[in-house]
Amino acid sequence: MSDQSKTPPKDDNTIKPWGGRFSEATDAFVERFTASVVFDQRLYRQDIRGSLAHAQMLHRVGVMAASELAAIEKGLGEIQAQIERGEFNWSISLEDVHMNIEARLTDAIGIAGKKLHTGRSRNDQVATDVRLYLRDEIDNIRCELTRLQRGMVQLAAREHATIMPGFTHLQTAQPITFGHHLLAWNEMLERDYSRLVDCQKRLNQSPLGAAALAGTTYPIDRHLTASLLGFDGPTENSLDSVSDRDFAIEFCAAAALITTHLSRMSEELVLWTSAQFNFVQLPDRFCTGSSIMPQKKNPDVPELVRGKSGRVNGHLVALLTLMKGQPLAYNKDNQEDKEPLFDAVDTVKDCLRAFADMVPAIEPKREVMYEAARRGFATATDLADYLVRKGVAFRDAHEVVGKAVSHGVKTGKDLAEMSLAELQSFGTMIEDDVFAVLTLEGSVNARNHIGGTAPAQVKAASERALAKLDARGGCVPS
Repeated sequence: MSDQSKTPPKDDNTIKPWGGRFSEATDAFVERFTASVVFDQRLYRQDIRGSLAHAQMLHRVGVMAASELAAIEKGLGEIQAQIERGEFNWSISLEDVHMNIEARLTDAIGIAGKKLHTGRSRNDQVATDVRLYLRDEIDNIRCELTRLQRGMVQLAAREHATIMPGFTHLQTAQPITFGHHLLAWNEMLERDYSRLVDCQKRLNQSPLGAAALAGTTYPIDRHLTASLLGFDGPTENSLDSVSDRDFAIEFCAAAALITTHLSRMSEELVLWTSAQFNFVQLPDRFCTGSSIMPQKKNPDVPELVRGKSGRVNGHLVALLTLMKGQPLAYNKDNQEDKEPLFDAVDTVKDCLRAFADMVPAIEPKREVMYEAARRGFATATDLADYLVRKGVAFRDAHEVVGKAVSHGVKTGKDLAEMSLAELQSFGTMIEDDVFAVLTLEGSVNARNHIGGTAPAQVKAASERALAKLDARGGCVPS
């Protein structure tokens, strides 16, 4: 939605469409406190789309004349154009996006505008709008996720043989390749993508026609409106239709996992760009400096993405808390679903966009990574495996290698730097062929199975991942 559509609502004395039952005007503070138009006006496209489908259905079933349908279609088209030009006057007195658009339509076309609400309620209207909105936004998020994955996998393919230390407990564990590490990130994102697909599938049911809570007495065709709006079908129960927000909670759960994964990646990038690691370099355009320390190059994008994960986690908890005490059916509490949902959508999209732009531009410092992998006895497990192949029980091999490592700590030598005589002092079965095992290249190449870090496997895994991304087809985020 363009910024022009976010016109500040006016505080006026517009007569409420529901005002017939009331004998006094709404308190001015209560009017502002209960209004949602300040934030739900971003649903205008979905609200107009739903109204057009509803009007077409009313005409098909004989409740609305063709001339009335034509007037509504023309009027709603003009209203959408006004909103997108920034010329639409939003009113707090009309509470929300739905009544603002309906009132403007009635002003423009007369009584036909008043007929638009026949057979529906704001309860099923907003439930429909939010589902349409989230369906659209999930499409956009999937596009950004795919863009990030593609850049990440392409970088992994280029760095399939770049050796770096792998860590557990942030201690050097075994040599791996940088490409293998990047593909681990991609696996996280692949699961995130599949969760979005599942979420989108479950939300793609139309509540329109459930009306306030019990359905309507008009001869509506819910299958028709569902089809016109691209839903898989209508929801089954009117009570649940207007009060269900599971789809919003499920999305926020998926969003929280996405930002949690991005946060883990961010933490590694923050570490890797530090002088202490110096594994990678980020382009200047993704960093900032210090106002007092001229040497600083701060990885602000990863740091901020790391911070925003807590924000999205908070939105998930907010929606769960919002819904946990509500009886059926619709309650005013549900108005509070939108701001957390909208911000979760915006935050996830921004974080993915930042990463999709930044990750392909990461510059690995291969020599530094390689030298780091040589420290910390990264091939100790390889030596233990070597001894097992010589007939030593693994636990005994583990003890032998432990003693060799202890010797290395005292002498400042890595295993590969020890002489054959030194190594044989810990196990007489060690022979000249051990040095092929103790090289970093030998270590990574030995793990030559699916899911392993061998360069050949990383290259093949990158090709499979790219083929999977290609199968999704192209998309352009709106």
